[in-house]
Amino acid sequence: MQDTLVLQNTWDVMRANDNLLKSPFFPVLFSFTVYMAFCLPFVLLDVFSPKLTFLRKYKIQQQNYPTWAMIRICIIQTVYNHIVFIFPLTVAHWYWRPVSYPVQAPGLVKALLDILACLLLFDFQNFVWHLVHHKVPWLYKNFHKVHHKHTSTFALTTEHSGAWETLSLGFFAAINPLLLNCHPLTEMLFFVVNIWLSVEDHSGYDFPWSTHRLVPFGFFGGAPHHDGHHLKFKFNYAPYFTHWDRLFGTLLKTSVKEN
Repeated sequence: MQDTLVLQNTWDVMRANDNLLKSPFFPVLFSFTVYMAFCLPFVLLDVFSPKLTFLRKYKIQQQNYPTWAMIRICIIQTVYNHIVFIFPLTVAHWYWRPVSYPVQAPGLVKALLDILACLLLFDFQNFVWHLVHHKVPWLYKNFHKVHHKHTSTFALTTEHSGAWETLSLGFFAAINPLLLNCHPLTEMLFFVVNIWLSVEDHSGYDFPWSTHRLVPFGFFGGAPHHDGHHLKFKFNYAPYFTHWDRLFGTLLKTSVKEN
């Protein structure tokens, strides 16, 4: 009972705004707002760290910083994808599958385990999807190449992709909580964690408190792992964890950080 109470107050507040949660506008606004909020601190770092040595040392590729033109193009692409592709799908989902929210919140331990399960499943799906799109030249040229425009990642490149990539990876993220029968609050928390890890992966920064440094045994790759993929292309296909790349021999074992 105590375990459930940890999240119950939060869930009660959210259910009090039932009209917003059930609105067809909520999913796209939620996704876009969370994404831009997570990107903003890294954008500020990209602006100030070239002039501040104590910040610059955490940049993985210290000679490469995004220009305002690059930042603008990425923002436009993200807004375009959300309006043209994501929003119509959320409206269709709202129309054909009305949302119903339970009164009781999930237990904290179950919520955390479900989030981890969703992340592991998404990591596997993304690894297979990513590997196939690199190994099949037609798929890479027509769908995935746009995401590899930048060999030095920065936060806003996270969603710099075409419609196919945006929708297919979004489908994996959306379907996993349903497959695992997660509570709606757990689903939202998974989306938040997933967006954060994706942004951190593309941030181009490696801090002492970065997620991959908090997870033991090198099990989590983080920004250096994914930056290595954008730099070398043929390695580090998994978005978060490293076990699939280890198993398939596609793990880039040398650091790409340039001092």
